[in-house]
Amino acid sequence: MSMTEMIKKQYEQVKQLPTLYQLALEELETKIKVIQAEWKIRNGYAPFEHIKTRLKEPNSIFSKLQRKGYPLTLDSIVNQIYDVAGMRIVFAFIKDIYMVLDHLKTRDDIRIVEIKDYIANPKPNGYQSLHVIVQVPLVLFDDTRWIYIEIQMRTLAMDFWASMEHIIYYKFEQQVPPHVTQELTEAAKAVDELDRKMLDLRKEILSYNSEDWVQSIQGGLSIEKAK
Repeated sequence: MSMTEMIKKQYEQVKQLPTLYQLALEELETKIKVIQAEWKIRNGYAPFEHIKTRLKEPNSIFSKLQRKGYPLTLDSIVNQIYDVAGMRIVFAFIKDIYMVLDHLKTRDDIRIVEIKDYIANPKPNGYQSLHVIVQVPLVLFDDTRWIYIEIQMRTLAMDFWASMEHIIYYKFEQQVPPHVTQELTEAAKAVDELDRKMLDLRKEILSYNSEDWVQSIQGGLSIEKAK
């Protein structure tokens, strides 16, 4: 078999992978939604604003294999490329990100493989997010396969910043002017400050017990009537 034929054969096999990864993503999404529902029952609010999933395109997978120097085989994809399937979970508050991470660490149906904390240690350009590589069991007819999925957890403010950075880098075709890069870094600092201010506000709100809250509202109404 010629090299071209081998590559074509591998490419055809790779095209079959999305089904497995999509099923694994659906398994993980179900687990995450159960966490969300239980959290809301126990704590009175849902920790996630929204969840997004995505699968890498075959061309992107092959490009990554080549960059890393791995052979163009199914084994390389399944065992060496951890982000073929991805999930992004967007939170309102930083604290909830770490609480969910602590919960994931305790589960038997999810394996934590790697954690990269870009919230505690932002990238030089200011990028913040918590990246967690997990394995999720996918039960098939013949066996159970543990599928790699990359989870990105970030706040709404971090997600907005990351989206803007992506748009800017696409617009300038990766050649971003230095002053724009500096502005992005400054914006990242503002994002961090906003997240921490909102967390402080949340703590203040939660510090009220129900009676204090009612009295506060009644007091405000009395002032309005007096006016």
